[in-house]
Amino acid sequence: MSLRLFAYATLRQDIRPYPRQLHYSSVRRNEAGGFSNILAGGPTPAVQVKTITNEGIELADGLILPGAAIFLDGKVFLWDVPEKQWEGWDKKHLEIFDVVVPKPELLIFGTGKKVAFVPPMLRQYLSSLGVQTDIMDTWNACSTYNLLAEEGRHVAAALLPLSTTPQHWKGTTSQ
Repeated sequence: MSLRLFAYATLRQDIRPYPRQLHYSSVRRNEAGGFSNILAGGPTPAVQVKTITNEGIELADGLILPGAAIFLDGKVFLWDVPEKQWEGWDKKHLEIFDVVVPKPELLIFGTGKKVAFVPPMLRQYLSSLGVQTDIMDTWNACSTYNLLAEEGRHVAAALLPLSTTPQHWKGTTSQ
């Protein structure tokens, strides 16, 4: 028994925690030289999430989104949502999915640090639009979105930040 405890204690000292990062791919380029024709009408490369912290959602290009965001059709939209989760929410917070064509197959809801179920009224509204929903914490929602978007699936993500306090944009100074 003491040999097992000694071996376990020895192994535990060698284990070092590594920072968590999401899998993301670099933006694919269609032409030599790294430029792509934005007027060609081809598939839009998906926006990829690099990591998520209390500061916000960091995209693969280095941009940090400090608040809630919607990822849709290869674009990111800042999302104005109430500070308290699900208090004061109604259909108007999801109207973007009513006007977009084609509608995404799946909307991945990232609800912050922990999974919090979306109110039935909002799920029914999205279902009436033909949009399926999947609810998970924001970390897993980002990872799932990256994977499905890279596969070429028509997927959207509605991501709430990890931090419950609103963050403001931080400007960068160029010198």
